[in-house]
Amino acid sequence: MAKKRARSTRRRVTPRGRGKAGPGRPPVHSETWSKVSVVLFDRQILHLDRVAARRKDGRSLNRAEIIRALIDGLIESGMDITAAATEAELRGRVARRLGASYR
Repeated sequence: MAKKRARSTRRRVTPRGRGKAGPGRPPVHSETWSKVSVVLFDRQILHLDRVAARRKDGRSLNRAEIIRALIDGLIESGMDITAAATEAELRGRVARRLGASYR
């Protein structure tokens, strides 16, 4: 089976100093990014939507912001996930880590 080539990341930033904003959404990212597609279960989407709608200050986080924050939190935790052989094992490790009392 042939290997797929990874797409290069692109920097998507609107040039500063323009007098008028262009069409579409304003840029919100300050670093390079790539658009990816992942498959999530319906229960996960429902939970993400409930979490996003739960804010009391009137603002909301969208699904992508929540997912990025969770991934960055995992990365910053320094937790070694390379030994997990399956998704279920990884889920258990992360759940135990989050559920453990901090001493």
